Amino acid sequence: MNYIVGLDIGSQNIKTAVAEVKRDNKLNLIRVFRTPCQGIRKGVVDDIAEVTRSLNLALNEVKKISNQGAKNIFVSVGSHDVRTQSSRGIVAVSRANYEIYQDDIDRAVEASRAVNLPPNRLVLHALTQEYIVDGVGQLSNPLGMVGNKLEVNSLIVDAFSPNVKNITKCVEIAGGVISGAVFSPLACSRSVLSKNQKELGVVAIDIGFSKTGLAVFEENKLLHAAVFPIGAGNVTNDLAIGMKSSIAIAEMVKLSFGSALAREVPSRETIDLRKIDPAARGAVSRRYISEIIEVRLAEVFEFVDNELKKIGRSHKLPAGSVIVGGGSKIPGLVDLAKQELKLSAQIGVPDASQFDLTGSKELLTQIEDPEYACVLGLLLLGNDQAEPERRSSSGGNIFKRALGYFLP
Repeated sequence: MNYIVGLDIGSQNIKTAVAEVKRDNKLNLIRVFRTPCQGIRKGVVDDIAEVTRSLNLALNEVKKISNQGAKNIFVSVGSHDVRTQSSRGIVAVSRANYEIYQDDIDRAVEASRAVNLPPNRLVLHALTQEYIVDGVGQLSNPLGMVGNKLEVNSLIVDAFSPNVKNITKCVEIAGGVISGAVFSPLACSRSVLSKNQKELGVVAIDIGFSKTGLAVFEENKLLHAAVFPIGAGNVTNDLAIGMKSSIAIAEMVKLSFGSALAREVPSRETIDLRKIDPAARGAVSRRYISEIIEVRLAEVFEFVDNELKKIGRSHKLPAGSVIVGGGSKIPGLVDLAKQELKLSAQIGVPDASQFDLTGSKELLTQIEDPEYACVLGLLLLGNDQAEPERRSSSGGNIFKRALGYFLP
């Protein structure tokens, strides 16, 4: 059996998904689970020993299903130092009749990936945006066309190599083998965004515990992607300070009684903290709680809008915003997103039709959880890559591979 594993390594939890690749190339989802994680700070390895111990717990569960699964892992990379840049490759068509063959396309794509990077950075993805034949652009596949010159526009996603290598090292020490590293906003996009949304123009927003990622699409192409170091955990910390309570109480209050829109909460409603924790004392206003939540989340959406302004898409994405991650569960978040971004907004749910669930209601419930959008996207992207790799006789280093899942 051919197994594939997704590992979304976060600051609080490691989300793991295990699937079997069937003969028709569809994924038979076997298990989705999460285990506690320590040693990660804002998407970066802070303590290798602690991260390795956390990964041991997750991979031991994987090995109970299949030892083979631990040898085919796709892992998320989500540090805020990841950057995107445009690049162009130009080649002359090699044959006398000027017909474009696959080797011409491969040479042009390879030329577009030849970007000058500092020695401490590596190319995570090289995503083909369009082909141009003798000045005629917006071509999705020039194979068989006739022309003298072939050009390729690519979007290069590059990362700080020590951060990627540290994550890889932790997985390998824990007994796993990495088949690919994926920028986390792209993984989220793969599981929750439809082709129509990507065509019209959409931003996927992944609000994690300590960071928020985004990916912007238009005309079925990735325009921009970024991560910034602020997330739902900052909301919890603010509440703990404002209520003079523990982090655990603040987290429960946030999800059970909080709202991202303070004006929607009656000013006279209070929360008796003793009902949450018998050791706690006093009562706190629900409006006050919601004001703290709204201020911090408004800051998150301000970061998102600033990224959209960089590419001229602020208030200009017809398909709006799709929000995933653990932070998307805060009540009132969608309404706040609409208010701050001036775009339509919705919570993103992974598309269950992309998986064979073998009639499991528990798996269906987990798939509908926006917190698992990234790890399920890792499975889908890994499966997308599998077929071309089977045709190729050489695997290559994971840091030189590019997942070609965003071809127009």
